[in-house]
Amino acid sequence: MSEKNGTPATPADTTGPRPEPLRFFGTTWVDHDHGYTGRRIAVAAGSLAAAAVSCLVLRFAYEGVRMAGPGSLVTALVVVMFAVCSALAFRHTWEAFTKRPDTDHQAGLRGLLTIGFVGSLLAYFLRSLVEAPGEKLHREEYESARRQYESRATRRTGDPSKRRKRS
Repeated sequence: MSEKNGTPATPADTTGPRPEPLRFFGTTWVDHDHGYTGRRIAVAAGSLAAAAVSCLVLRFAYEGVRMAGPGSLVTALVVVMFAVCSALAFRHTWEAFTKRPDTDHQAGLRGLLTIGFVGSLLAYFLRSLVEAPGEKLHREEYESARRQYESRATRRTGDPSKRRKRS
């Protein structure tokens, strides 16, 4: 067992760059082994269930605001706020699966993403139907690192002291 998540080492792990583990998947995304499909199903079901429970909680919050009687404008603003924040969180989460997000920009959006947590959960659900969320990005980075490592390793073959000097 090579990784802290308990997945066995693959032959690619012994030399060169190591794959970056994904949340809930570890490094099983590399070869789609050791329960990868089951994990994808569990992540999809879990994120959908969490989104459903979150919508129920938002429904209770909406009822609480409505019962407080602040007026239809405030009630409408609360609904619009959650809808817009969820849409923006969905888009931001979806884009984070294909490219690394800017950390400074993400820090500024933290509050908005927290309010729109339902959108993030739905993006996670939809992406897990296709692949492990973030797998495409990590696979591209890992394969690029492997290619660079292999090209560097093949250039260093032979004993440099036995090479003839060029004149």
